[in-house]
Formats: sequence, C-alpha cells, structure tokens
Amino acid sequence: MDYIKIYNEWLSKATEDPEVAKELLDIKGDNDAIYERFYTPLTFGTAGLRGVLGAGINRMNIYVVRHATQGLANYVKKKYGEGAAVAISHDSRINSDLFKIEAARVLAANGLKAYISEELEPTPVLSYLVRNLHCAAGIMITASHNPAKYNGYKAYGEDGCQMTDVAAGMVFDEIQSLDVFDDVKLCDFDEAVKNGSIEYVKDSVFDEYVAEVEKRQVNAGICKGSDLNIVYTPLNGAGNKLVRRVLSDIGVENVNVVKEQENPDGNFTTCPFPNPELTEALEKGLELCEKTNAELLLATDPDSDRVSIAARRADGTYRLYTGNEIGAMLTEYILSCRKANGTLPEKPIVVKTIVTTKIIEAICKKYDCELKNVLTGFKYIGEVILGLEKKGEEDRFVFGFEESCGYLTGSYVRDKDAVVASMLICEMAAYYKKQGRSLVDVIEGIYKEYGHYLNTTLNFYFDGAAGMQKMAEIMDGLRNNAPKTIAGYPVVAIADYDQKVATDLITGAKEAIDLPKSNVLSYTTEGGHCAIVRPSGTEPKIKIYITAIGENAQQAQDITDKISEDMNAYLK
Repeated sequence: MDYIKIYNEWLSKATEDPEVAKELLDIKGDNDAIYERFYTPLTFGTAGLRGVLGAGINRMNIYVVRHATQGLANYVKKKYGEGAAVAISHDSRINSDLFKIEAARVLAANGLKAYISEELEPTPVLSYLVRNLHCAAGIMITASHNPAKYNGYKAYGEDGCQMTDVAAGMVFDEIQSLDVFDDVKLCDFDEAVKNGSIEYVKDSVFDEYVAEVEKRQVNAGICKGSDLNIVYTPLNGAGNKLVRRVLSDIGVENVNVVKEQENPDGNFTTCPFPNPELTEALEKGLELCEKTNAELLLATDPDSDRVSIAARRADGTYRLYTGNEIGAMLTEYILSCRKANGTLPEKPIVVKTIVTTKIIEAICKKYDCELKNVLTGFKYIGEVILGLEKKGEEDRFVFGFEESCGYLTGSYVRDKDAVVASMLICEMAAYYKKQGRSLVDVIEGIYKEYGHYLNTTLNFYFDGAAGMQKMAEIMDGLRNNAPKTIAGYPVVAIADYDQKVATDLITGAKEAIDLPKSNVLSYTTEGGHCAIVRPSGTEPKIKIYITAIGENAQQAQDITDKISEDMNAYLK
C-alpha cells in the first residue's frame, strides 16, 4: 500500500473537517506519523470499527465513518432493498453525535430510512431499537471502555445482535470496493429530517424498553423498604438517566451519584481509562461510598452495556468484584430464587463465554440447568438466544454473561445490558440484606460451597503497526511451541480454536471444537488450572485469562502468581 500517495490524496480532499485537515498539515514530512495513520485501513469486523480519533484511514473520523456506512448501505440494499431501515445511536465519546449524523446522511442518501436517537443512549437500547423498529441493521457509535482518544462504530444485524462473521465480511467487501471520497453518497441532514428519511426515535420507544427491563425482576418489590444505600457512577457515559430511572421504579430510593462523573464527557477527565473493571476508574465512586457509608457501588461503562460493583465489608472497607464473581452471584441468585418461586422454566439454559469462570459449571449442575459455552463476544450469546427463539423456546434462556462485566437476562435485546444488570444487582443485594447477609457474605458462601475459583486477566498492550506484528508473532510462537508445563503443573490438554481441535496430551486423543474459528489458545494443567490466550477483538492487546482452583483464597492466589509468571515470559 502506497501510504504516501493515500496521504497526499487526503491532504487535497479531506478539507471538510478542520481538525482532520489541520492534523494532515501538521504531519507533513513526518513519514513515521504518516505511516501510522495510513499504513492500513481500520478493519471492519464483527465488532465493526474501533480506533484512535484523528486523520487517516487508520483513524476514526467522518470520512472513515461515511466510507463504512456506504458499504453498510450497499449491503443492506442488496439484501433488503431500498426503503429498509437502520437505527443509529451514540454514547458520550468525542464526536459520537457527529458520527451518528454523518452515518444517517449516508443512509438517507442511499434511499434507506435512518432512525436516530436524539440524545445519547446505552448500547443495549440500540439493540432494542433495531428489533422494535423492524430495522435491517443498526449502528452504535461507541468505543465502549477504551481511553478518551478512541471512538468506534458497532454494526448490528436485523436480530439486534452484533453482526455475524459472514455479514461483517460482506460489509467489509463492500467497503473495500469503494473510494473513501468519490463513492460515498451524502444528503443534507436538515432536508432529510424534513422529508422523513431521517427520523428521531419517539420517547415512547424508550418507555417500552424500560418496561421490558423491569419485567426481568426476579423478586419484584424486594427493594421497596429495603433502605439500600447506593452510590452510582455512569463514568461520564450513557447510563445515567435509564439506570437511575429503573432503580427508582423498583424502589431503590437512596442513590448518590458521583457528581464529577454524572454528566456526559468524552474526555473522561476523572478516569482516563473508563473501564469499570479497573480500580482507578472506581476511585471517585469509592470516595463517595466512604462519605455516605454506602452498602454498594455501581459503575457502568460509557456505553452502559457493562457494570461493575464494590460492596461494603463489615469493617467498613469495600470489596471490589470481578465480572466473574458478579456473574457467579447473579447465576446463583437467579437460579435459586426462580426455582424457589416456581418461575424457572423447564430445561433452563445459562450461557457463558469460554474465558468465563468455570464455577458456573458447578452452579448449573446444582440446579439442573444446561450450560452452553460460546466464543468470546456477546454476539455469540445473542446467537444462542436467536436459535432458541426460532424454536419458540426463548423462555429457556435464563441468564448469559461474560467475564468482562457484561450480563443479560431476557430476550428483549441481544447484547449485554448494564441497565438490567444494575437492577438485578440491587435486587439481589436487597434480597440477601433481608436475610442479614451482605454481598461479601454471598461471594464467600459461594466459594465455600463450590471451591475457590480465582480468575485473573492479564493484559499486554501493543500499539501501532509494529505492535500488531508483534501480537501475530506471539500467537504463532505459542501455537508452534506450546508450553509443556505451566507453574510447575504438566499441561494435560490444549485447545486451538483457530484449528478447531482440542487435544488430550495424556491419551493423544483429538476432538473437534464445534464453535466458529477464533484465534484462541487454551492450556489446561493438572488440577484443572487453565491459561487461555487471545488477542482482543476491540483493542491492540493480547489477553491471558487465568483460572486457578484452590482450597482457599491464598492457595488460589499462589497458583495464579506462578501461572502469571510463566505466561508473562511468553509475551516479552
């Protein structure tokens, strides 16, 4: 790819956005800077687009958004015909509202109907809009929990799930066939609104979404009179209005909001990395917890599809929870209560991703619940729900979650939903409070009953073009020279999800993996400990998911430390 030639074309044609135009001039003569922005385009995959804001084909800007949307429009027209509808929403990130408008302009210019939200909304609401408004596709402008310099473009299919590999591949092919400037159609936004080809979504649709969320209560009314004392932070994102509305509706009246993180702010000035899994993102919330003596901290990420928590210990300090621990508590709560109150369906199903805690296997076994494992990415959980819906069995889906703090119950949307998860967490806290138990007591009780499963995720970042090459080399090295031992434990099984084969190293037996291909490697040792390695689908990093099983917390931590030390060596 002649990146200098592409840069020069942008220099002459990308003049509409003054910030992009200035950046192009600023890097003139700087070959390294030009290369980083133009060496390759952002790839449109099942997670859509995600990248750093800025100028170039390897950055998020209005031209890349328009280009992608033209490809999406071509795909939609070929599959559904002109007049088909696409829903678009956005979160609080820098330029999210602008990208929403630019995408709508392209869709309307191509004879498609664009439904847009007037203000920012959580990602699960976009999934709901696609289904509720009978759209052929959906677009959510978000970079989820990435740092402020990022933005992204998530594409959804007509079922409200993120696009499948096949559909995303077809959209990518369309994009590749188009010139980023000359082949993109645009219309005047105001004129399109007047003629109805762009339409703002009515408030009643959001009311219907809230009603669907509240139908998912397990013990309706349990929060009323519980006097739960809660701190909530939307991390300057899209969750503020809907999370607080739902909590108020179910009877959670004492909610203190972190003022510095209450309103939308794409700069995320108090949490540069607005990921609710990270302690530093929760610091302001924990400060307010201590001031208000709150029992529970809720934190939703910028597009409000994920939620994390901290709960007060008896000594007044706060315990932070991993996504795996929250998922384990919710699984136990939902299955036990629905079984007790007679609402658990016949042949219930819980769905989790392959990197999510194995303790769910033991919990599901206790309640005679089927457990399905899917690849990483909530769209695969959505596909399970879709498959059940096609058979008229969607009520069998009880709960789905992934370790990165994403949860869903119900089939009204097909993506993780921090609004419903926040509701269920508060309901769960009120339920156990009525029994005299805190959420700290609950997680310790789960470990006592099922064994201490410690799940740890290691993240290794590799920015830029050189970083992508390094990630590929690491994965190839692990695939070709698999570790024989990890933390002193012999490796007894290897699963290569790219080759779709699992190998028992003791017997030599090989078994086909009945899941789509994915660049994931899994190593299981004696004792059931495990290390799973995969490049992130949304960020320039490799993630290692460690499972250590101990008789107690200290033993599990010691095993984790040894596994971490060994796996660290492979990523240097």
